[in-house]
Amino acid sequence: MPAHGVHGLGGRDLLLVGVICVAWAFNFLTSAWALQEIPPFLFTAVRLAILALLLVPFLKPPAQGQWPLLFAVALCNGVVHFGLSFWALQLAGNLSSPAIVMQSYVPMAALLAWWWLGERFAWRTALAIALSFAGVLVIGFDPMVLRAPASLVLMLVSAFFLATGTVLMRRLTGLDMFSQQGWTAVIGLLPLLLLSALLEPGGFAGLRNASWVAWGGAAYSAIGSSLLGHGLYYVLVQRHPVAQVTPWLLLSPVLAVVLGLLFYGDDPGPQLWIGGAMVLGGVLLIALRALAKSRPLPQARDI
Repeated sequence: MPAHGVHGLGGRDLLLVGVICVAWAFNFLTSAWALQEIPPFLFTAVRLAILALLLVPFLKPPAQGQWPLLFAVALCNGVVHFGLSFWALQLAGNLSSPAIVMQSYVPMAALLAWWWLGERFAWRTALAIALSFAGVLVIGFDPMVLRAPASLVLMLVSAFFLATGTVLMRRLTGLDMFSQQGWTAVIGLLPLLLLSALLEPGGFAGLRNASWVAWGGAAYSAIGSSLLGHGLYYVLVQRHPVAQVTPWLLLSPVLAVVLGLLFYGDDPGPQLWIGGAMVLGGVLLIALRALAKSRPLPQARDI
């Protein structure tokens, strides 16, 4: 744990948190607009292609014998998580439910770490995990969500693969965040293009006619969300424990809900407000318990 991280986040670091949350929240909005023109797997491929072009010069190879693990992480996070999360966002027709439900990867990762790595947690953390999952069930009954229930299922599957990838990442050594992002982009690009060719007929032809809004959404997702957002996040976790930063980053889905209300026509009912509070409250409690016990916590992710 960084020695000066125990004192909490100061004014400068809280400003960085604000920039990260805004960057990640706007990613939901700009991506949702872009997905009206570009299908989700192809959109994810374009995002990763931009990232690969920018990060290839800075890639570091993983430690010897870790290539299979790196491929597994890249496929979980870069292909399945991103592809399904953008598919869920496209189907949802709103920003609020995808932004909140994606946070369920935190309790999922805690359960996977218990199952795979033998990490133990007390009853308070178990209660927080149950609270988060109960919140997802409540969200599922919101009328806005019931208009596209497949979106909720896809986002839950996406969150599971993100949780799987984050637990596997703990075994990777010698790679900084930008190398992880770069390798994820390089490894994930071809599978995403193949999935798009198989599942999204006409996608490549439509890409040629995409407007600046669609291309701008892909560029923002790669540069604004991944490079800027994760770059600043990487700075913060060098100074503070992940569990100390995570509670602040829960502002990101809250801001995404606000953007959905202002710019995307979201009309959440009481089920989403109550369920959302349960999900985010559970994640907050997990983070606070992890901080109190100095336990590892999944690193925060944008969509």
